[in-house]
Amino acid sequence: ALGKSSLGLSYGMAITDLVLAPATPSNTARAGGVIYPIIRSLSEVNGSTNETPESRRKLGSFLLMTEAQVNTITSAMFLTAMAGNPLAQKFAHDRGVNLDWGTWALAALVPGVVALIVLPWIMSKIYPPTIKKTPDAPQHAREELHEMGPMSAKEWIMLCTFVLLLILWVTGTTLGIDATSAAFFGIGILLVTKVLTWKDMAKNSSAWSTLIFFAVLVGMADHLKKLKVVDWIGQQAAHSVSGMAWPLAFTVLILAYFFIHYMFASNTAQIVALYAVFLGAAVAAGVPALFAALFLGFAGNLIGGITHYASGPAGVYYGSGYFSVGEWFKVGFMAAIVNLVVWGVVGTLWLSVLGFVR
Repeated sequence: ALGKSSLGLSYGMAITDLVLAPATPSNTARAGGVIYPIIRSLSEVNGSTNETPESRRKLGSFLLMTEAQVNTITSAMFLTAMAGNPLAQKFAHDRGVNLDWGTWALAALVPGVVALIVLPWIMSKIYPPTIKKTPDAPQHAREELHEMGPMSAKEWIMLCTFVLLLILWVTGTTLGIDATSAAFFGIGILLVTKVLTWKDMAKNSSAWSTLIFFAVLVGMADHLKKLKVVDWIGQQAAHSVSGMAWPLAFTVLILAYFFIHYMFASNTAQIVALYAVFLGAAVAAGVPALFAALFLGFAGNLIGGITHYASGPAGVYYGSGYFSVGEWFKVGFMAAIVNLVVWGVVGTLWLSVLGFVR
C-alpha cells in the first residue's frame, strides 16, 4: 500500500519502527538490526548504492536519514523503547516523581504521532531523493518473490535466528540478557550453521568502520565526564536560569540539554551524566516536576539524530556510506529544530490538557 513512492516507503519504515518500539528496549537493535537491512535492500533494488553521490541520493540517503530521525521519535514515545529511558525513570523517582509506563506513553502519544506524520514529509523537502515515485515496486516485489520460489534451508535458519533475536531483544530486560549479547549469540548461530562465513563478515567494511569510530567517540565522551567537564556545563546551565520565570527557565534548560549532545556519543551516557542535574535545576526554577521529568526524558531520545555519532542507530546508518559528515550535521540540525518545535508546542499543549502542567 505504501510502496509506490519514496515518501510512502519512509512512512512504511516509520510504522514498522513504531510497532516494534514498545517491545524493543534497544533502539540500536531495532534500527540497526531490523530496519536497516530492509532499507538497504529497498535502496539497492531501486539502483541506489553508496558508490557515488548521485546513486546514494536516488533513494538510500533519504530513507536512511529519515529513519534515523524517526527512530529518535519512537524511542521517545515509550519507556521501554530505549535503554536509557528506565535510567531517566529511576532518576526521576529519586526526586519523588513517578514515571510509570502508562504515564510516559500517554504523555508522548500526541506529540509523538504528530512528529511521525510531520518529519518524513519535512525530510522529503529538505533532503529529497531523486527517485520520487516507485509505481512498479509492489508488482515487481511480487514477481521477484514468485521467482525466488520456496525458502531454502539457510533462509529458514536466518528467519528463525531473526525471530529469536527479536524475542531476546523484547524480553532481554526480564531475562537479564543484554541486547549486544543477544546480537553476538545470533551471529554465532549464523556462523556455526554456515549461513554466514567469517569472510562474509570481514568484507562488511561499513560495520567495522562503525565499530572503530564509535568506540573512540564513546571513550572520548566518557573522559569528558570523568574530567568533570560535563558536570561543570550542567551546573553552569542550572545557575544561568536562576531568577527567570519557569517557562523561560525550562526553555533554556531544554535547549542546553538538547544541544550539549554534540559532545556525546550516546543517549544513555548523557542521561546518566546530566538528567538528574537538569531535572533538579528545573524543579528549583519552579517547573512542575512531572512536566520537567517527562520532557527531559523525551529530549534524551530526540537528541539521537543530531550527529552521525549521537546514538547507536546514527553510527550504524552513517557507517553505511550513504552520507557525508557535512550532510548529517546540516540535516540533523534541521530535523532537531522540527522535533523541538513539534514536541515543544504540541507536547506542552497535550500535557496541559492532561493536567501535568500545574
